[in-house]
Amino acid sequence: MIVYSDDKLQKAKDVAQVFLNSGINRPSEDLPRIQHMIDEADILVTAWDNGIMVGVARAITDYSYCCYLSDLAVDRNYQKQGIGKELVSKVQEMIGEQCMLLLLSAPGAMDYYPRIGFESVDNAFVIRRKR
Repeated sequence: MIVYSDDKLQKAKDVAQVFLNSGINRPSEDLPRIQHMIDEADILVTAWDNGIMVGVARAITDYSYCCYLSDLAVDRNYQKQGIGKELVSKVQEMIGEQCMLLLLSAPGAMDYYPRIGFESVDNAFVIRRKR
């Protein structure tokens, strides 16, 4: 049975392992950076199976107008079980109905997000990180 938690006090090694096991492109080898990502996030929701983290959603928000879902990752062995959808649902509960939820999708996940309620938009812009 999958258990969900919104406790932000998580270990970088656990989050990095989920990133690695999910295939998401994150600096998983840089644990201080991962810890900083956790510490500075407004929202962190994790999914656990028997004490092992198997999913994570990390977001930045003002809880009033918008929320950026910066990470949604589920261990490949646990994908297609509704965990990602539930993580998104938990984030939505935390931000409320007045807040827009937006994200940047990895190319390989473009078909996934519309299936869980996201609408595709073509009016987004990005300045990419340098490292």
